[in-house]
Amino acid sequence: MPVLGLGGFFWRAKDPEGLKAWYREHLNVGGGCGTDERGQSNEWFWHPEPGPIVFEPFKETTDYFAADKQFMLNLRVRDLDSLLEQLNAAGIAVITKDEWDSPETGRFARIHDPEGNAIELWEPAES
Repeated sequence: MPVLGLGGFFWRAKDPEGLKAWYREHLNVGGGCGTDERGQSNEWFWHPEPGPIVFEPFKETTDYFAADKQFMLNLRVRDLDSLLEQLNAAGIAVITKDEWDSPETGRFARIHDPEGNAIELWEPAES
């Protein structure tokens, strides 16, 4: 199979530069974040750690995220509790629900970016 993995995620935004800065500041996501295998960084590329990616369409009637949004971003995180503390300190509303968490899959929380896009934060279960 020639596909190696996810190559990018693109969407429309009212304020692309402001949204890019928000993701970088609060989640360390986007161009210039992380380094490649040689320790190099690049303003265009984000170098996340290797790990699982879920690629899954939902039914158009799902209530798992807002009906007026076509996507929900799920980010794999380490130390969810610390990240939630940082987000709360920055005034970003955090949603958690006990029923989202399970020993098999891990723990989840939800935030929204300044344009109302849902971001699910996922701390995978320990292997």
